[in-house]
Parts: sequence; C-alpha cells; structure tokens
Amino acid sequence: MLTSFQERASIADPRLLDRDLSLLAFNERVLNWSVRSDVPLMERLRYLCIVSSNLDEFFEVRAEPHLSAALAQDEKGQYSTESFDRLADALHQLVARQYSIYNELLMPAFASEGIRIVAHGDRTVAQRAWVKQYFEKEVRPLLIPVGLDPSHPFPQVANKSLNFIVRLRGEDAFGRENEIAIVKVPRVLPRLIRMPGRVAGNKALFVSLSSVIRAHLADLFKGRELWQFSQFRVTRHSDLAVDEDDVQNLRMALRQGLEHRHYGQAVRLEVSAGCSEHLADFLLKQFALPDKSLFRVQGPVNLVRLTQLIDLVDRPSLCFASYKPRFPVQMHLTRSIFEQLKERDIVIHQPFESFDGVLAFLREAVQDPKVLAIKQTIYRTGADSELMDLLREAVRRGKEVTVVVELKARFDEEANINWAEMLESIGAQVVYGVVGLKTHAKMMLVTRREGKSLKRYGHLSTGNYNPRTARLYTDISQLTADAGITSDMEQVFVHLASQNELPKLHKLWMAPFHLHQQLIEKLDAWGQAAAAGQDARIVAKMNSLTDEALVRSLIAAGQQGVKIDLIVRGACILPAGVPGYTDNIRVRSIIGRFLEHSRVFYFRVGEVEDIYLSSADWMNRNMVRRVELAWAVTDEALKRRVIDECLVAYLLDGVDAWDMQPDGSYARARLDGHLLPHGAQRALMDRYGRLEMS
Repeated sequence: MLTSFQERASIADPRLLDRDLSLLAFNERVLNWSVRSDVPLMERLRYLCIVSSNLDEFFEVRAEPHLSAALAQDEKGQYSTESFDRLADALHQLVARQYSIYNELLMPAFASEGIRIVAHGDRTVAQRAWVKQYFEKEVRPLLIPVGLDPSHPFPQVANKSLNFIVRLRGEDAFGRENEIAIVKVPRVLPRLIRMPGRVAGNKALFVSLSSVIRAHLADLFKGRELWQFSQFRVTRHSDLAVDEDDVQNLRMALRQGLEHRHYGQAVRLEVSAGCSEHLADFLLKQFALPDKSLFRVQGPVNLVRLTQLIDLVDRPSLCFASYKPRFPVQMHLTRSIFEQLKERDIVIHQPFESFDGVLAFLREAVQDPKVLAIKQTIYRTGADSELMDLLREAVRRGKEVTVVVELKARFDEEANINWAEMLESIGAQVVYGVVGLKTHAKMMLVTRREGKSLKRYGHLSTGNYNPRTARLYTDISQLTADAGITSDMEQVFVHLASQNELPKLHKLWMAPFHLHQQLIEKLDAWGQAAAAGQDARIVAKMNSLTDEALVRSLIAAGQQGVKIDLIVRGACILPAGVPGYTDNIRVRSIIGRFLEHSRVFYFRVGEVEDIYLSSADWMNRNMVRRVELAWAVTDEALKRRVIDECLVAYLLDGVDAWDMQPDGSYARARLDGHLLPHGAQRALMDRYGRLEMS
C-alpha cells in the first residue's frame, strides 16, 4: 500500500543518486560541447567558459556544507567527510579535463587560425618591449604590493578576485626579512590585451593580464630577490542568508548583506600548477582550507574571463551562424492583442519565437487608455530592461501598477533592489512577496475596462521577464483571456500583497500550497490506472529532478506499469533503467545551443491527454519554499503544438541528447539505424528561422 506523500518525503532510499555529483555530471555534458568537431571554435571556447562559470556558482552555493562537515570531521549524514572527499575527487577530475581541453585542443586549434595568447617565453623582443610599455603605463600605477608583517597581516581577498603571492629573499627597506607579499590585481583591468599589428603582424595575438604582471613582478620589489610566486584565486560561500523573521526591512538587510558577500567562508583555492608547496600551504592555512580544496591549474585561474577573446576577435566563421527569432506566429502585428486573445489563447516558444511578443502585449497595455491596472512578478529581469521602462511609463500614464519583486533572486539581488527602489520612487506599488518564500512564479495580469465591465488578460511563463536570457533560454509562455485562469491570477496577486489566506484556485496549481500534492496525486492516480490494465504514459521536461517524494512517486508509478520519459537538463537523482527497479523509466538530458529551461508535464491515460506548463522544477525548494505556478493547456491545437515542439522533438533528438545509464552515468543518445540524426533545437530553429527569412 502506498504511503501518503508526507510520509514518503521522509523515507530514505539509498539507491537514489547523489544530487551534487549529478550536477557535476551535467557540467561534464556541457563540457563535451568544447570537444565537438561540429561546433565552431569560438563556441567551443564559450562552452568551456560556461563550465567554469557554473563551477564558480557550484562552489559559491553547494560546497560549503560538505566542507564544513569535513573540517568538523563529521563521518555521517548527508554532508560528511566522505561526501566532501567524493565531491572533491569529482571536481578535481572535471577541472583537470577542462584544462586538458584548453591546452591540448582549443589553444592549438586557435593557433592554426592565427589566434594566440602568447606566453612571455614565446614573445619576440619587440613584443616584450610592447608588453613592458603596457605594464608601465596601464598596469603598474594600479598595483599596490603588500608585504606581510605584524602590522600588515594577510589582506582581505575578495571572492573570485585575481591575486599574486610572492616569496622574497633579502631584507626590506627596514632591514627585516619578511618574505611574503601579496599583489591584488584590480578588476577594472581587462584580462586579455590584444597586441597591436606592428608587433603581431597579420595575426590576432594576445597577452593575458596575469602573464603581463608575472613578467614584471620583480620590478615591484626593487632590492629584493624574487624567489617563488604564483597567481591565486579564492572562491567563497556566497549564498546570502537573512533571517526574515528577525529583520524589519528586508531590502535594507539584503543590501547590507551584499556588502559582505565577497568575503564569506573560503571554499576553494586555485593556484598555478607550478606554485611551490610552501606558498600553497601558506595560502591553505590563511583560508583555513584542507588540501583537497586546493586546485593547481595549468593556465589562467579564471577561465571565465576568456570569453573576452570571443568579443575581441571578429571572425564570424568561427561562431554560430546568427539566429534571429521570428515574431510569434500566432500574433498579428496589425491587430490588437486584446482582440486576438478574445478569440483564442496564444503560446510563445522562446527563443525560436521572440520575446518581442511579450513586450508587445505589455506595450499595448501601457498605451491603451482602457487599461486601468497592470500587475507583474519580477524574479530576474536584468540591470537594463525595456520591460521595466514600460512599467515606469505605465505609472507615468496614471495606471495602477503593482510589481512583486523577488529581492532574494540569487546573484540578482542588487539589480532587483535597484528596480524596487526606482518603482517605489515614482508611485508604483512594490510588494516583496511572502516572508520565508521566494516568489518564483512568472505572471503578468492586465485589467481593462470594456463597456460596463472589467476584463482581465494574463501572461504566464516558464521563464523570467528578461529580454537577454529570452534569446538564450528555451521557455514557453501563454497569453490568455480565460476568465478562470485570470481570476486565479488575481487571487494570487492579492495573496502575495496582503498575505491573507489564499482562496481556492480553480485553474492554477500553486506552491507551496497545492502543487506538490497535486503532482504526487496525479502520479499516484496514473500508477493505479496502469495497475488496473490501462495504457498510461508520463513525459515530464524540467531543469532538475531532486525532490525525493516526487522521485519515489515516479518510481512507484513506473513499477505499476506507467511508461515514463523524463527530460531533465541538469541534476537528476532518479536512477533510470535499473532492472527490477526503474525498468519503465528513461531519463535523458538535452544540452544544446540554447539552455533548456521550459517545464512541461504530460499525462495520458488511454486517449485522454493532460498537459501542464509550470515555473517550477521538481525540487524540494520549488515545492515547499517558493511561490510557483502550474497551469493546464486546454486548447487542443495548442496542446498538440506544445507536445510536438517541447516533448516529441526532444525524445527523438539524436544529436544533443544524453541518455542516463543504469549506473547513473550518461551516454550520447543512439537512435535506431533507420532514423536520421535529428537535433530538436536545430529543427525548431529551421521551422521558425526559415519563416523569419522568407
């Protein structure tokens, strides 16, 4: 007999996969793009840098509990010395592969294209002279070497900043033998500098800033012998923790917290491969880190900054062909969007269709004198946003504007605080959601006077209101005039603003109240239907699957006969295809040109099909610690389109897909010999791109 979903959430299953190791496996799949011969060279470098950026965030957010357990010598529990050792070993292997690809594949390939980052030992006399001149003019005036002694202790080192540590011989100006000095590298300096044609010839030659400083370190310590040195970078725990029950002003508390984020607990130390044991041990001691937190790298300690090379070299042939998304196919530019929505809902599939459709909806609402009110949630919108400018214009025109701003959107806190303060200053009603929860739901509600009544129009989305990421992430959004959906949206906005009890919703599933339970009940019902002999099918597409109660419900449904396909881009703790355990479940991950971000859930029994879109991944935090929404697509034509474009295309992908193996590893997808290679993203680009160009 199945337990309740509350009981199920507390059952430990040792056969589930490790979440953090699964997340690293995802980054291994991303890294694979940097070795694919069918990917342009600049894009291969970009994917290498993406992995470095992902690993930075992994350390900033996920590493601290493992490290703290290891430092406390905790031998049991979810976080322990053992979990730290496993994680550290996997991270060292991944980082070693990164630098192997960088040194052995990418740099030689760039050199063959006449593009080189020239090391000091490989520079000509003329090039060395130019580098010295650049150092003296642009770099040296900004460097302050700090010699360590009792009155100059080890300086504060900011998160992910570039620094040099130097060991010196001889006495300083005061006759002392203090041997260690630190040189901080200002973040305002470019990390790559292009050499002029007079010393580079007809090639694109660059020098790294770290190489420029390294070549002239001795010049900073006149009268001393430079004995040992290394570049280094420390990564710090950066997840802001604010006790919302103990602060009177969350916005002010977060702004103050941002000032200290750069100096949280150290979790990783990166040094040059040739760093001496003496200097490495000295740094580990300063940052209170164990040996396994030390990463010796054969190259720049911050590969993320190499994305500058892509911007500095104008070689379109080495990049992806540009793709311009089509204006949404269902939207007619010459007709009012409100009038179109009275006829049927509109679905937009980004980035194959452009975010301009969403902006057009808001722009019409702002300019329409019949529109009285606009309500919108903001999770991530970026520092420069046309959407926010439109909301500001709506306030100027006298409309009632209510914006639910999530101040705690990780690494977007400062931008969101700035937007909140700007909107409040001009008279918008700004709400910060519910204490203890993040408002992650994406929705916009427009109220318009039509005759003697008020009519609502809504927009719901799986992704953020961010024009920049809308060009890079796959997301599904829906515009609707459905009275049931828009009435529920109104209730959700009132609940977030007033924090009164949420009335019963009729067409929306909302976390943390109903979504988790509704999904588990749906999975249980499909399992029971399969056990009764009915043909039952589930396909779910999401970014992460780590909620144990949902995982156990999926496993139970599969064991009862439901055929289940899970399209999970990132971390997945459900082991697929394990004989006698998860035989009916297949897990695949799509890593493509665009970041897969849409959440789509499909349920079928017999001929009856239900399809839902959602802002929520199947993670515990999304189900119980965030405000999330899911909604059904009921229009038959739109259902077929979502199923075809978001599910069927990805299940048939034989180019960018990875299938999970019974041991939890992933292998590139293999299709039957009679099928042609098919990439879902490329097919959708062709479908809409051709239409755009015609």
